[in-house]
Amino acid sequence: MLQVVRVPVLSDNYVWLLHDDASGQTVAVDPSVAEPVLAAAAERGWTIDQIWNTHWHPDHVGGNAGIKAETGCIITGPAAEAAKIDTLDRQVGEGDSVRIGDHVAMVMAVPAHTAGHIAYHLADDAILFVGDTLFAMGCGRLFEGTAAQMFANMQRFKALPGDTIVYCAHEYTESNGRFALTVEPDNAALQARMADVVAARAHGEPTVPTTIALERDTNIFMRAQDVAQLAERRAGKDAF
Repeated sequence: MLQVVRVPVLSDNYVWLLHDDASGQTVAVDPSVAEPVLAAAAERGWTIDQIWNTHWHPDHVGGNAGIKAETGCIITGPAAEAAKIDTLDRQVGEGDSVRIGDHVAMVMAVPAHTAGHIAYHLADDAILFVGDTLFAMGCGRLFEGTAAQMFANMQRFKALPGDTIVYCAHEYTESNGRFALTVEPDNAALQARMADVVAARAHGEPTVPTTIALERDTNIFMRAQDVAQLAERRAGKDAF
């Protein structure tokens, strides 16, 4: 059994702790800071053995050094961004794999938000850690890549099984949904989801993880018909 625990940090980041009961191993995914992540693991009697980074941004790697100093964990991240992540022990890219116990995660190269962004897909467990590439009803800003790259990423994610659970790194859902409704105001699935999201956020509840099936129905970037449409929507969201 794998357990995934959400650790809210900073203003809207989520760090994910992935724990394998059989081996006792624990992975921290994109630790922004060290102390709350270490505390969340300790509360459960877990020790962090690995860190998996999806990209170089400080709010995803800022806790690397502190966690490593405390635990001696192995830090894995994108080879294409190794020059920007000085704590990496292992560099990976498209087609490589990482493990937690007997569970295997394949590395997907998903550049666009950053030039070397990766995701980790545990197909047998229907788990996907996407960093800042895919959000609930959204996608990452195109800081270092192109709309064509992001469109390709959306098509890859869209093709995954619908029950795949998507763990993204920020609580952006309500803002994403409000913009999505300006693009697809007649989307009944989107309307229903936003009602749930607004209610959840009013009570301080999280709205992620999400699923591929839910994103297919309500994510305007995954639903974009071509690169030009995705680019137009991304520009609109940037100015929203």
